[in-house]
Amino acid sequence: MTEPQQGATYDTLLAVAKATEDLGFDAFFRSDHYLKMGDVDGLPGPTDAWITLAGLARETKRIRLGTLMTAATFRLPGVLAVQVAQVDQMSGGRVELGLGAGWFEKEHKAYGIPFPKDKFARLEEQLEIVTGLWATEPGKTFGFHGEHYELIDSPALPKPAQGRIPVVIGGHGATRTPRLAARYADEFNIPFASIEDSTRQFDRVRAAAEEAGRAADGLTYSNALVVCVGKDDEEVARRAAAIGREVDELKANGLAGTPGEVVDKIGRYARTGSSRIYLQILDLDDLDHLELISSRVQSQLG
Repeated sequence: MTEPQQGATYDTLLAVAKATEDLGFDAFFRSDHYLKMGDVDGLPGPTDAWITLAGLARETKRIRLGTLMTAATFRLPGVLAVQVAQVDQMSGGRVELGLGAGWFEKEHKAYGIPFPKDKFARLEEQLEIVTGLWATEPGKTFGFHGEHYELIDSPALPKPAQGRIPVVIGGHGATRTPRLAARYADEFNIPFASIEDSTRQFDRVRAAAEEAGRAADGLTYSNALVVCVGKDDEEVARRAAAIGREVDELKANGLAGTPGEVVDKIGRYARTGSSRIYLQILDLDDLDHLELISSRVQSQLG
């Protein structure tokens, strides 16, 4: 899982995606942001998430491709449904859509994107529209009349290559987020959370799924965590310094340390019910980091 708004070209992302595929990882995901965060220059500037994934769809063969998370404020739902379905066709059916409400007000102001107060209600309507368009049978039309969006006699085209594009919903919200996940998500993701917080949130989602008449184990549960692995303590410290973080903080809040330490912590997340881990890679030029994770961490996971 990459954060290109912090500074990356398409060629850099392509190199990471090809390494992802060559080294046996399952997927390449990226954030959907247009403005840097924190004390970085962000050069040469942002890349668009779905344009990036469209390019990677043609230049990779196996890995899944997706977003954590596309902001519902960035795109109209009908347009988003077309874009994602097209990229899915371009990839031969390897796309997943992570969709969230949007939160970073400063980037909206920087690029002239409206930042409405009722973002969660818009997200809910977007989820109903996007999934409804994809699910409409060929030859039939789709209509929607909501508070924020209206679609009239949409042909609901194009269709994805997959029968259903997996939808990822995530977050820390205690009430509305689990309810949305229970209704629309194939996967629930909690970003940058402790094992204890993950357990609590997964339990909320399971309860919401059962309340909605859905099997709690019908969803995939996943974590997104920053990763910083080294063959020894010296290499861990070097990689932590390269991303401007402290080793102790990374060990507390992410997956950091030697391969054995990281494997052990992944095991503790697995015991919460998490079956998928998104590794947030912050130094996109350090492909040796990916190779180490592949050979010394991933190789130990069932």
